[in-house]
Amino acid sequence: MTAQDASKRPSPLAGQGIKSAQSHPGQATSGQVSSSPSDAGMGSAEMVAILLSALWLLVVLTLFLLAPADQGIAHWTPTVLTVLAIVMPLVMIWVGTSALRSARVMRSESQRLQAAIDSLRHSYLTHVQQTQAAGEPTVSQKLEEIAEAARKTETALATFQSSRHAPARPAIPAEATKLATEDQGSLALGTSAEDMAAPLPAEQFIRALNFPETAEDEDGFTALRAALKDRKAAQVVQAAQDVLTLLSQDGIYMDDLRPDMARPEIWRQFAQGTRGRAVAALGGVRDRTSLALTSARMKQDPIFRDAAHHFLRRFDKMFAEFETEASDGEITALGDTRTARAFMLLGRVAGTFD
Repeated sequence: MTAQDASKRPSPLAGQGIKSAQSHPGQATSGQVSSSPSDAGMGSAEMVAILLSALWLLVVLTLFLLAPADQGIAHWTPTVLTVLAIVMPLVMIWVGTSALRSARVMRSESQRLQAAIDSLRHSYLTHVQQTQAAGEPTVSQKLEEIAEAARKTETALATFQSSRHAPARPAIPAEATKLATEDQGSLALGTSAEDMAAPLPAEQFIRALNFPETAEDEDGFTALRAALKDRKAAQVVQAAQDVLTLLSQDGIYMDDLRPDMARPEIWRQFAQGTRGRAVAALGGVRDRTSLALTSARMKQDPIFRDAAHHFLRRFDKMFAEFETEASDGEITALGDTRTARAFMLLGRVAGTFD
């Protein structure tokens, strides 16, 4: 196939534009121009060229016939100039005519191509707008349904995981609860003898904060009795006993938690008044079920909320005094007690470490 044959083939894009314009008769643009019969035949430029050519030949013939014998074209010299004088105007006329015809054809083709492109673009934009109008509500609705399903699944999972099929067990042995409750009544009166008593050893205090493991834990009960005789220690122990009992009602037991243990220097920063992300490692409880249930209880149960905040204040005040004389080992041991785990859980829910 030659270049000339290829140039005669219709443009695929122009064909698509014409088909699109035919399929959408109401969407024709103002720039769309139809092919006229004059493009294939002679136009005004060709007619003018023919007239000018005929006029020129007539002038030359008149000069040749009417000129005197000793003048006119026959005596023009040189002969080449005569030929050029006759031929060149004709050549220029037809060159100009051809250029005008080509320009007209190109302008017509350009208009048809532009009309086809406009029609295709209009059809494409219309299709995209219709697709978006039909698809956006569906996509948004699907996303909302997925998010709602995820929330329901998470809630159901938390409820399922918090269900305890095993027999209910107390947060601490019943004897320890009874001992702390009985001593709580005597604390309301207060005695000067307790204020004058010797400070409670750190080892016994830490053991009391962990509460007795079982009813046969004699060392635990001994430490608990000693702590209840110390006024400051008793306040923390009783506040811890209250929140541990309330948490156990939701099936949350400190023995089941395995928090990430914080370094002693972070505990010391907390004791010295640092709050926020600098001591975020203290909120090492990662059990999502316990966190979710505790957070919901804090929002819905005012009694639990008051008990939790009271415990957090007591623990904060106690640890600020305990840290000044405690070693790193004693701080680490205290951080592994049930009371400290309750502090980690409630402190993270209350936003102490945010």
